[in-house]
Amino acid sequence: MSRPRCPACLHPPSTCLCDLVRPVRSRIELLILQHPLEELQAKNTARLLHLCLAPRSELLVGEQFGPGLLDPARLSGAALLYPGEGDGPWPRGWQPSRLVLLDGTWRKSRKMLALNPSLQALPRFSWAGPAVSRYSVRRAQRPDQLSTLEAAALALQELDPGIQGLDDLWRAFDSLVSRLAERRHRG
Repeated sequence: MSRPRCPACLHPPSTCLCDLVRPVRSRIELLILQHPLEELQAKNTARLLHLCLAPRSELLVGEQFGPGLLDPARLSGAALLYPGEGDGPWPRGWQPSRLVLLDGTWRKSRKMLALNPSLQALPRFSWAGPAVSRYSVRRAQRPDQLSTLEAAALALQELDPGIQGLDDLWRAFDSLVSRLAERRHRG
């Protein structure tokens, strides 16, 4: 029998994140594709990001998404926020209407990208300039490997100068990291 979970953040009641949720208003929508093994993780920044950007955010859980889920209408005007070959800074004057993010370990996200050809066809970008992760509760191979929330926040900051609530999103993220570190320390 599984233990009870908050219906919004999917955490157990003792670690519920809902008090951290602050509304963020952006013109750019997010489509977060989350690997199934990430959905119930305590370090789930994608869920916090999704809740803060609702209703301009959609979170789908899976590894391979059929054409009905990643149809041309849903991906129209979208860009994939994912580092790799051929990525670069946003072209001047171009603004996607939707950012697609892959949430999972690097290995899992590469597999998700490989299994979904419609994602491979999207323009692919990452943020301009080096970024150093503030996500101290997880191991990364390099300091510029960001959590899903960090990557989205940096991209939205660059793409949507009219965004409202971005500072609150960063505070929510920092609070999550502090809580996770405290729990780890108590251990």
